[in-house]
Amino acid sequence: MLREKGLGKIWIWIVFTGFALFLLSANSGPDLSWNPAEQFIIEVTAPFQKLMKQVVGSVEKVWTDYFYLVGLRDENRGLKQDLDTLKSENSRFKELLATHERLRKLLQFKQIIRNSVVAAQVIGLDPSGWFKSIIVDKGTLAGVKTDMPVVNASGVVGRVISVSPDFSKILLVVDQNSAVDCLLQRSRDRGILKGLSTDVCNLEYLVKTADAAVGDQVITSGLGGGFPKGLPVGKILDIDENPGMLFKEIKVRPAVDFSTLEEVMIILNVDKTNRKEKVSIH
Repeated sequence: MLREKGLGKIWIWIVFTGFALFLLSANSGPDLSWNPAEQFIIEVTAPFQKLMKQVVGSVEKVWTDYFYLVGLRDENRGLKQDLDTLKSENSRFKELLATHERLRKLLQFKQIIRNSVVAAQVIGLDPSGWFKSIIVDKGTLAGVKTDMPVVNASGVVGRVISVSPDFSKILLVVDQNSAVDCLLQRSRDRGILKGLSTDVCNLEYLVKTADAAVGDQVITSGLGGGFPKGLPVGKILDIDENPGMLFKEIKVRPAVDFSTLEEVMIILNVDKTNRKEKVSIH
């Protein structure tokens, strides 16, 4: 009921204002000044006209702002999609660059070791969890056999312990079952690198008179029919000379970062008659 009365008053004002404007228009003549009747009409109707103008202006502003915000939202959504696309493309580009760099280093390393090799991708870890080992996507069909040495551009990775037609299992040098005949590159003292199933290894059977220092490079000796001579194995991390022991206790940090291992090279033939010490690529 109150709403109907309010609407009725508004209509009365509209009709009155329209009538007043009609009178003003009808009474307009050569005299531009207002007469008393016109002044009265203006005083009565002008506030309502002002109010209507403000209301119309406010409504127009609301609609203008609304459509602006809708357009801005759509534009923002489109820009966000473009940004996501660029981020995705940038990520793929970085991955391609990283892969290219790893493969470039592998190729350089292949040229240095001068042995027949086959490149393989790391596709997983040993599912049994008993060994520090990886699975790669090359097997007997690619010429891979057990006990073949495995390397990457940083150095020694491990050796093949199991093969199928298309896949191989690689025992890493950090596994407790791994042993590699090694030399200290600087002093030429010889020892055996044994894994601890952690991120470091032991260099064993290095006599107490051996010239060893923290930071010394450990390389493969080429003995034992395993790895070619001179491949980087790691660097000495710590030396403990226990007076009651016959040998030095030496910890070695492997040259290979096994947490980021993606590609490897399996050495298909090891030249046992003409080994030449190699230099690592970094």
